Amino acid sequence: MNKRLLIVALLAALTLNVSAQDYPPKNTPELEFALQLKVTLGEAFGIDNTQHGRRTVIPITGGTFEGPLLKGTIINGGADYQLNTENRTELEAIYCIKTDDGVYIHVRNRGIIANGKDADGNPSFYFRAAPQFEAPADSKYGWLNNSLFVCAPDFSPGFKGIVLNVWRVK
Repeated sequence: MNKRLLIVALLAALTLNVSAQDYPPKNTPELEFALQLKVTLGEAFGIDNTQHGRRTVIPITGGTFEGPLLKGTIINGGADYQLNTENRTELEAIYCIKTDDGVYIHVRNRGIIANGKDADGNPSFYFRAAPQFEAPADSKYGWLNNSLFVCAPDFSPGFKGIVLNVWRVK
């Protein structure tokens, strides 16, 4: 069965004239700005020394968001669940937003924060995440369901929370 599958894949590659020699690939994805979230946060609490590391929970208390195609508020009641090891944090923020025209959208944002060294041995900081949106499919926000997104933080002095800039991968 595996030989048959391999032969079919090779024939398909030859038929489609697929070439693995194009490097770097010519179809590099583009990014399009989608929205900025200004998320207010409550007091964090943690559980030390779990079998997976330190678990930190940061309550999401509200905020606002705005982009070219949507605008609204962040609903109180979500949280950012972080798992911390020595130089790395895995995060998963789960919350809801409400558009100015009354549509609720669920958000699940997973990401990584890492402190380390770059290829030259210099200290480095990495913080990226990939939010997923669940909007009503029959709404004008249904497009959020059918795209991949990436986000990066923007630290703003004086703002008690985090600012996340979100791009849609085209």
